[in-house]
Amino acid sequence: MAKIGHFVILPNLIPALGLVVAIFRQLSWFFYQQRRRYGLSLLALLIIAFVSMLPPWITGRVVDAMAEGQLTSGLLYRYLGILLLAALVSYGLRVLWRITLFGASFQLGHQLRLQIYQRLTQQSASFYQQFNTGDLMARATNDVQAVEMAAGEAVLAMFDGLLTALMVLLIMTLFISWPLTLVALLPWPIVGYFMWRFGQQLHDSFNLAQQKFSELNERTQESLAAMRLTKAYGREQVEWQSFAQVAKEANQANQQVAAVDAKYDPAISLAIAASFLLAIMLGAYLIEQQQLTLGKLTSFTLYLGYMVWPMFAVGWLLNLLERANAAYARIEQLLNSPISIRPGEQDLANPNPSLELAITEFRYRPELEPALLQLQHQLPAGQLLGMVGPIGSGKSTLVQLLTRQLQSDSANICLAEQPLAELSEAALAQLMAVVPQDAFLFSLSIAENIALGRPDASQAEIEAVAMVAQVHQDILAMPEAYQTQVGERGVTLSGGQKQRIAIARALLQQAPILILDDALSAVDVQTEAQILRHLRQQRQGKTTIICCHRLTAVEQADHILVLDHGQVVQQGRHQQLLQQPGWYQQIHQYQQLQLLVEQGK
Repeated sequence: MAKIGHFVILPNLIPALGLVVAIFRQLSWFFYQQRRRYGLSLLALLIIAFVSMLPPWITGRVVDAMAEGQLTSGLLYRYLGILLLAALVSYGLRVLWRITLFGASFQLGHQLRLQIYQRLTQQSASFYQQFNTGDLMARATNDVQAVEMAAGEAVLAMFDGLLTALMVLLIMTLFISWPLTLVALLPWPIVGYFMWRFGQQLHDSFNLAQQKFSELNERTQESLAAMRLTKAYGREQVEWQSFAQVAKEANQANQQVAAVDAKYDPAISLAIAASFLLAIMLGAYLIEQQQLTLGKLTSFTLYLGYMVWPMFAVGWLLNLLERANAAYARIEQLLNSPISIRPGEQDLANPNPSLELAITEFRYRPELEPALLQLQHQLPAGQLLGMVGPIGSGKSTLVQLLTRQLQSDSANICLAEQPLAELSEAALAQLMAVVPQDAFLFSLSIAENIALGRPDASQAEIEAVAMVAQVHQDILAMPEAYQTQVGERGVTLSGGQKQRIAIARALLQQAPILILDDALSAVDVQTEAQILRHLRQQRQGKTTIICCHRLTAVEQADHILVLDHGQVVQQGRHQQLLQQPGWYQQIHQYQQLQLLVEQGK
């Protein structure tokens, strides 16, 4: 993002106060939570502001004493001692407020990221169709950082700048010369108007820059994830041009923010130069008229130099609050998005429950056709259920409802007559183990990926489930066997190996219900038959649900549901369905013919 510039001046307090009220009202819950830290920080800043007023005052006294010939070594040493003590006090308190103030702001960033992550884990698949990955990453990183700076550096700019300005103005007005102070401040209102205009431009340009940053994030994530496909199709140049265009737009947006930033420094420099010029001109006249001493003019110019920080501080405050205001609006949109998955709080009384489906209909969005319609079925505990059907028939939707990745009032699912929606997350995790279509592996070792659901599992238990999944020998053939690192998303493994490791991971949970969602599509028929045979042996008395396209996977099922357009069009055992004209019979004949061709018969 564009560098934070040095900003606005003291007369721009009205827009600054509006932004302060807006963002600080939004973060009032956090400031109350961290009130002790902020109180200690502000007390330290108050003392520092007071101590900082001493050097210019002492310098003026020394100049007047020298001019009058009254400066003695004892007086000089006394002044030097006061300055040294002030420096030590200021040093200690600056360390203190940095630790407390910035520590509190970092805590805000930590809490916001946790809230975002928690909200993301409570959302269904439909939510992730509204927000892409890059946008969510931008909100959890760049936007949170902007709000974090508002709770740290903006608080510093507001209170330290305000305290310094008030003390300097009081000293210059009451103890030096109020006419000189008034004249020195004349340029500020003019520059303040331009700062207000720049602030409006900054808000719009920063909003655009954040949007472009989200797009760049998403494009980067997508490009890295699809790198193997890009190389396979020779699309490097096409993808490079596409990425270059997104990067160019993000750069242009940041350049626009930087262009607004660039307007502030010259304006502030002009105000400072004009203030010093007017102060010296009038100060020389007042000295000539014997209405001001040289020492007081020296102190005044030093104090006027102190006003540079409040000028920058108020502008810096506006900059930070403009960014935080835009960023927090994006974060709030995310945090206020309705929770689509609401977990219950009950435990499951029956450790091996039956399953009852009563789905009137399920739609992803009201305007879309039903993904599931009038689906009724009861599955006794310990049985093997097969679910088959053409692509788009509703199998994966049903799996997502079973695992509570999707939820709907019109889709009632009960386990041992207990509604699935009432179960706690912990109860559901103990109850079901799922192998999804896309076998996701973390950038860990193979053993750690298998033991994901049971980190305390022994090596013998890990190897036992790997044997059932028919992946044990493949693992032993790897350079470091079970300690082999699989790379991001399992990039070093084949599709079949990833699926079998995912199956081993699910088996290790020893859950009463195992769901395989097309989890055998990347293995050959012989390996599939061995895996299924071992599954039946190991999971006797436990419920297993297999969704697949290859009918050989469900030949031994106790019951088979054939879905088409979200409805059950056929059901029964394998042999029964072979006798019924329809999709199952046709696909079985086709797959048998395909198998004969593959075997060369």
